[in-house]
Formats: sequence, structure tokens, C-alpha cells
Amino acid sequence: MSYSADQLEKIRTQPGFIAALDQSGGSTPKALRLYGVEEDQYTGEEEMFTRVHEMRTRIVTNPAFDARILGAILFENTLDRDIEGKPSSLYLWEERNVVPFLKIDKGLEDLENGVQLMKDMPELEALLEKALSKGVFGTKMRSVIKELNHEGIKAVVAQQFEVGKQICAKGLVPIIEPEVDINAPNKAEIESVLRQELMSQLDQLGENELVMLKLTLPEEANHYDSCIDHSQVLKVVALSGGYPREEANDRLSKNHGMIASFSRALSEGLSVQLSEEVFTDLIDSSIQSIYEASCT
Repeated sequence: MSYSADQLEKIRTQPGFIAALDQSGGSTPKALRLYGVEEDQYTGEEEMFTRVHEMRTRIVTNPAFDARILGAILFENTLDRDIEGKPSSLYLWEERNVVPFLKIDKGLEDLENGVQLMKDMPELEALLEKALSKGVFGTKMRSVIKELNHEGIKAVVAQQFEVGKQICAKGLVPIIEPEVDINAPNKAEIESVLRQELMSQLDQLGENELVMLKLTLPEEANHYDSCIDHSQVLKVVALSGGYPREEANDRLSKNHGMIASFSRALSEGLSVQLSEEVFTDLIDSSIQSIYEASCT
């Protein structure tokens, strides 16, 4: 069993962008705080995840969450919950025609050689089986590059593709995310080394090993053109990385063929206190601005 041909066709051919709705344990309190829910308004992890699921449900059930959204990345806790009586991933695809992805990494190792590799994922096989059973199309996993260190950058990309091939073998499409910290010194030079390592790994993929790349918006416009054009790359998506939405959109619009996969920039300004009308107007304008930047 693997993803459907309809999902593949949508990601490959339709305009739009990916909504990143995958804040996990460490980043959830911040996401809720930005949404206007303070830590004294919930008790314990289970209640925290319930509150963030309410936020995500409000977003994905909103009429503005429409054909401009190609896909959505979910956290495992969201995958285990329902939206309007259906498992979240099935609701996205069957009710909203939005392709579901699952965040699978378990966080980052400590900084070494200027990078943070992914922690081991001993339960990956079981998680991939669960994803397949719930109609998920692909996965996402994140590493971080903070310094110009060739050995570190090479290790990050090698690890991402090693796990990526395991995901391809299960019939899913991995989103490979070697994030470059937007505040990294020598960011442009890091991106040059990263592109070289990405192309080296992409050239070693088999014909049936399709991947997506999720990359920090580069200093040089169209820096990742060779990745976008590669036969084994389904899409190259951009993370906002902490840039405010306006700057993220501006940078994205200069990178032709790259689409957004924004989290903070998508939900910027949304609040639990907003009326449904104001909430809809705000998310609609956010989605439209990100959509337009993704269509250049």
C-alpha cells in the first residue's frame, strides 16, 4: 500500500503551498501563546495538545483553507485525533482535498560540527505503517545547520537521505529538511555547500525514489534551481524559518518554482479571541499572500 495517484498528481501539477501544522511538544506552548492561549489556561501535556488541536481544527475547517492549500504537515498527535468525526488525515484529503503529510523526526541531537542531526527513530517502521493506514502521502523530518562546516553539512544530508530511502521503500514520499539557521554566519556559503551535497545525494536515487526538499529561503534567488529541476524531486518547498510573513513572502516570490511550507508565517496574527468573521478574513488574506508568493 502507498499513496494514491490522485495525491501524487495534485502535488506534482497543482498550484498552491503546504501548510505546516506540525508543532510538536517543545514548540506547542509557544504556538499556543502566539494564538492567545497562555500556559495557565491548560494543565498537563494532554490538555495542551487538546488546545492546539482545537486551533488546528479551526484553521483546517475554515472555508479559507481551500484549493490554495496543496498539503498539510501533521504532528503524530494530530494524526491520532479526529476532525469533525473523521481521522485528521482522512478529513484533510476526503473533505478538503488537502494532501496529508506526517512529521516523523523525534527532535535534534546536540550541536556537533556546526549542525544538529536528527535523533534516532527506533519506532520509525511502526510509525510509517500507521501513516500508510491513515492515507498519509508523505513524511517530514528536520535537521539544522548552524555553521559553515563541510563535515557537518555532509553528515546532515547523508542522514536525511539514508532515512529518506527507507521512507521511499515503504511507499511514502519523504520531505527532506536540512534547515539552515537564518541567523547563521556565512549563510550563503553554507547554502552553496548544501546544494552540492543535495545534488550528490539526489543523483544516487533510484528511478522510483521520489523526494521533496524543504529548504530555508536562500540568500541568492533561485539558488536551488538545479534541485527543483531534478528528475527525482517532486517539489522544493520553503520554510519561513523565523522570517516574518511579509519578508518570507518577498524572499519566496524571488525563487521561481519554489513553494511555501510555512508554519509561523501562516498563523501569524491568528488568535483564539477573534470572531469567526475576523478570523476568516485574516487567514484568507494570509493564505492568499503566501499562495501568490508560491506561484512565481
